[in-house]
Formats: sequence, C-alpha cells, structure tokens
Amino acid sequence: MKLPGSRLLWLLLTATTLGAALSVVAVQWCRINGWTDPDQHIHMCYSDFSLLFSQRGLAEGLFPFVDDVPADQVMEYPVLLVMVAGVLALLVPGQGITEERILAFYDLNHFAVVLCWLGVVLATAYSTAGHRRKDALMVALAPGIILSLSINWDMWAVFLGALALLLWGRSHPVWAGVLIGLGTAMKLYPLFFLGAILVLCLRSGRLRSFAATTLAAVLTWLAVNLPFMLLQFEQWSTFYRFSSERDVSFSSVWLFFSWLPLDGAAFSLLSNGLFLLCCLGVAYLGLAAPTRPRMAQLCFLIVASFLLLGKVYSPQFVIWLIPLLVLARPKVRGYLLWQAAEVYHWVSVWMMSAKITSGGEFAGGTELIDWAYHLGILAHMATLIYLMVQVVREILDPEKDIVRVRDRVTASASAADDEARSSEGLIAEPRPQELGESDPLAGVTRGQPETFALPGLGRATSWRLHW
Repeated sequence: MKLPGSRLLWLLLTATTLGAALSVVAVQWCRINGWTDPDQHIHMCYSDFSLLFSQRGLAEGLFPFVDDVPADQVMEYPVLLVMVAGVLALLVPGQGITEERILAFYDLNHFAVVLCWLGVVLATAYSTAGHRRKDALMVALAPGIILSLSINWDMWAVFLGALALLLWGRSHPVWAGVLIGLGTAMKLYPLFFLGAILVLCLRSGRLRSFAATTLAAVLTWLAVNLPFMLLQFEQWSTFYRFSSERDVSFSSVWLFFSWLPLDGAAFSLLSNGLFLLCCLGVAYLGLAAPTRPRMAQLCFLIVASFLLLGKVYSPQFVIWLIPLLVLARPKVRGYLLWQAAEVYHWVSVWMMSAKITSGGEFAGGTELIDWAYHLGILAHMATLIYLMVQVVREILDPEKDIVRVRDRVTASASAADDEARSSEGLIAEPRPQELGESDPLAGVTRGQPETFALPGLGRATSWRLHW
C-alpha cells in the first residue's frame, strides 16, 4: 500500500484542522462561562475533563492510582486513561480548584484529543485501499467527532486501535498486539479486534499469527496494569466493578426494559450473554461466507454489536465506530444517514440531561423532551442496525462491496497486462490474483489459501487447522 500523496495529505490535514476548529466552537460557551449545571447541558458543551479535574483529586495534585484518595474521588476508568489525565493535570500551572485551572486542563486535553484525531485520520487513509484514500475525509469532518470529541478521552483509544489495525494490515502482528494491549488499557473496545483476527487467521491457516498478536496484547496490558494492581488494587479495580454493577444508563436499549426486576449486575449478565451470541454469529459469518471477509467488516460488526447491547451508550461512543465504518463500508449516503441520526440523538441526550439537572424546570418540564430522547435512541439503533445489515450483505455478496469491486477490476487489468507481457516474453508467466489482496488490512493472511471453512453460506466445508 502506498502512502497518500502530498496533495491528499495536506487536504486531510486541512480538513482535520477545520473539524478541530468546529469542535472548539461547539464548546465555546462553556469555555467562556464555565461548566455548571444545567447550563452546560442546555448549551450542549458538557465535558468530563472539567468535571473530573475538580472532583477526582486532580486539581489538588493527587495522582490517580498512585496517591491515596477518598472513595468518592477514585477515577472509574482503565489505567492508561487515568495516567493520561494524571500527567496532563500535572502540567496545569497553579494550585487548587479555580476557573482558570479548570479551563487550562480542559484545553490541554482538547488539544491532545485533536492530535489523536489527526492520527486516526492519517491511519485510516493509510489503512484503506489505494483508490479510497479520500474516504478518510469522512473521519476528518465527521459530525459525531466534532460534537463529542471532548466529552471524554475516547479518542485516545480510537487512535491506538487505528494504529493497531494499520500495523496488522502491514503484516506486523506482534506490534499490532502491542497497540491492542495499550488500547485496551485505555478503553475496552480495541480488545474486540482480536475476535476478527482469530476468524481470519483460522480461515487462512495463520493461527500462529493470532497467537503472537494475542500474546503481545496480553503482555502489554499486563505491563501497564500490573504495577497498579499491586500498588492500588482498590482504585485499579473500580472500573471493572463499576462497569459490572452500574445500572442501565444513557441511551441503552435496556432502558426500554427497566421495568424488569433486574439490578445492574443482572443486566450485565444479560447484555454480555447476548453480545457473546452476536460474536458467535459474526464468527460463523466470517468462517462460512463465500469470500473471506475483510478485517474492517468484522471489526465493525463486533464493536457495533457491543454498543447496541451495552448498558450505556454515551454520546461519544459514536467515535469508536466512525473509522471502522469508513474502512468497512465507505458509502457516503449510509454514512450521512447514520451521522444525521447520531446528531439528533446527541441533541436529545443533552436536552434530557438539561431537564434532569434543572430539576425539571428546563423547557417547562415538557414531556416532548422525553419523547424526543426516546426517538433519538431508536434512531441511533435503527441506523446502526441498518449499516450492520448492509455490511453483512456485502460480506455475503462481495460484488456489492465497493472496496473489493474496484480492487478486482484493477487486479483483472493487471493480470491481463501481465498475460500480454508474458506472451511477448517480457515476463515468465502471468501472476495469479492473490487471495485477500482486495482487503487492505489482510496483513499476514494476504495470499493465504482457505484452510478452514464452515458450511451453510455457499463455501465448501474444510476442517483443516493450520498453525
């Protein structure tokens, strides 16, 4: 894969800079007036950066997972995210909780996630097919990123996940594992990439590459987490306890089932069980499809399933999916439909939280806000399910996959040219089209023959397991 040319590179840099400027405009009211309830919700500029700086001991100079903090000030996040927050807090001049220091901490974090965003844009451009480089513009100017970039530190994990996919596509499975381990230490979702890697390696007889990637991911995750597990186990384990025990929250499908006599742990069991079934379904699809699926297609389906079935869908979680969708299905119409639904959902979330934090006084406590909020949840779910169905259809019928179609045309033309040159004695013989070459992220599975496949979707059954 060739790197984007200088003209395209400047276009991507310019587009991301424009997106970053718009992300600042979106939160400018809070930057000027501060982050207070209910105004930060009414003006839709809420950020965990400002909230946690003042409520998690960061403003007092306490370093999370190192210093002892009161139980109500423990950060409920994975280790690497907490380290980023702690280090950036140390860079804020002055002492104590002041408006100036809160703004400085916010601006430092906003600048950092903008840099991560730029990295994601470039990684996406490098990870896609040569004729699809400009698809990265959909990441650079994504409304979902512009509006939710600075809600939390999610873009750090997206950046690490994007690098992991790029390294896998460049046939560096160990380094891909290192980035997956780092990403999982920041947010959970890069861990799901290992499921896609397992399916592709099983089907192509490269299980040793899966083992190498997984081992590297596990060792990296342990290297980051183990010191804090030993030093401050209670603080370290808060994230995992909180995730398991928390009640159903923002925009989850389970809000429609809150009448069930289940607590947070029971909903976790139900959610995780259904997600496991979805993962098994994606695995079957990947092993039985007539043509080997592309890496990005499987990653998108797995992560989308997790978000659909999770106990919470925070507004910034859309960031997880945008680069994956651009790589899996770079069709503008479906992308814009989904982004429109996510923007509507984003607005409805803040209107609902404004009503809650104002004690029901916002907009006179009208029930229209509740209806709009529930409609936003349905719109988000419906458009995401639509995209998942389309990705499945393109896996089953690769002629509908615009990434594969162009690559096949290019490969056929190249093969015809080789055949002509061979007949003239310029080359020994025409080169065959490699299996998996139409997947820019095939990595070590590129050119590998099919060794394991399940029946049912048009693929000849094969039970050979190759290490």
